[in-house]
Amino acid sequence: MAAQQPALTAPVAESPRPGEVHVVLTTALGRIDLAVDTVAAPVTGANFLHYVDAGLYAGGTFYRAVTMANQPDDSVRIEVVQGGMDRARRSEALPPIPLEGTATTGLRHLDGTLSMARGAPDTARAEFFICVGDQPSLDEGGARNPDGRGFAAFGRVLSGMDVVRAIQARPADGQYLTDRVVIEHAGRATADDAHEWRAMRAPAR
Repeated sequence: MAAQQPALTAPVAESPRPGEVHVVLTTALGRIDLAVDTVAAPVTGANFLHYVDAGLYAGGTFYRAVTMANQPDDSVRIEVVQGGMDRARRSEALPPIPLEGTATTGLRHLDGTLSMARGAPDTARAEFFICVGDQPSLDEGGARNPDGRGFAAFGRVLSGMDVVRAIQARPADGQYLTDRVVIEHAGRATADDAHEWRAMRAPAR
């Protein structure tokens, strides 16, 4: 296999951009700060925020870690971690949403991109994934899914990619973690969250 090219990571803004909603996920491995793009991906962004606001991701888990080593039968390989809602509350899931492809939104599957998992088109509900490295095969027209429709990118990691990579490195049986990483809290960033986030990003003096 050819050596993987360095990730062309999008620059991280000092704060969420206009139209982005700052969401905080807390896990036993640390905190992940997300920016959900409700302008470029209004349907997908609103869907994710519904699950956040309803508390349906709290108690959910990161349960799948896809690496170059654990997809031997896939000719198009990717690297992502996948999470979802509290399984005990599956009856509260919303109906599936239409697929907002990257050709429509203008978003791309770069390192740290937040996107929706799916089977067939228009079947995404609560399960999401975060890209580890750039994953152009997940964009519309990419070859990862045979239908060529790609996946619905709708946000990005503001900080916490070290946590995402720690999740990806956990022991797994194939692609499924043997010890799932629980999402202890998921919510829109409070003023205290935002202050703590800015403090974490401030340069040392």
